[in-house]
Amino acid sequence: MNTAAGKTALITGGSRGLGRALARELAAAGWTLVIDGRDAAALDAAARDIGGDVTAIPGDVADAAHRADLARAVSGGLDLLVNNASTLGTTPLPRLAEQPVADLAATYATNVLAPLALIQAVLPVLRERHGAILNISSDAAVENYETWGGYGSSKAALEQLSNVLAAEEPDVRVWWADPGEMRTDMLRAAGEDADAAPPPEEAAAAFHRGLVDGRPASGRYRAADLAAAR
Repeated sequence: MNTAAGKTALITGGSRGLGRALARELAAAGWTLVIDGRDAAALDAAARDIGGDVTAIPGDVADAAHRADLARAVSGGLDLLVNNASTLGTTPLPRLAEQPVADLAATYATNVLAPLALIQAVLPVLRERHGAILNISSDAAVENYETWGGYGSSKAALEQLSNVLAAEEPDVRVWWADPGEMRTDMLRAAGEDADAAPPPEEAAAAFHRGLVDGRPASGRYRAADLAAAR
């Protein structure tokens, strides 16, 4: 029996990287999916690759009208929200002394405010099904990596929002999770050696097995720890 039958997930940033890999994992397990991404062509290609019951809605999570479209798409029921879409902000990554504040405001709009607004929009349907929220974080949220202050502080803010939300919403699982370094365009854009990093499929599998299927208590998790506990 497929225990995922009838379950629906909304994954932002589903056109590439971790979002696409996690969508593929869930689709293979029988989930109904709604995914989004800013690049319509890349999103359509991802939907074809993911397969299964996938609705692709192009747009930017920082746009309120787009978030309303996403909320309407899952108004019939939602079991999992994955806030995966994010931006590095200013690149090359600057030291905080040179961080353009306007850029940082835009980073917070995408990485913090948009996830919260989307959570607010879909909480009623998540509560109905005792669903879960997976907010994708980073080790940059808790480590003092030079030049990562802007992006890292946005993820730290997302983590604290998740922490408080978990206390306020006992009927909904809230996980904030660090996937670790991954072979993605984002890591490459940050100037890191993305080719030496593991593929996002590894973190996706750990999150699927350890969080989505395992449904542990609300809290902060690392993909590496979830994989090791297998």
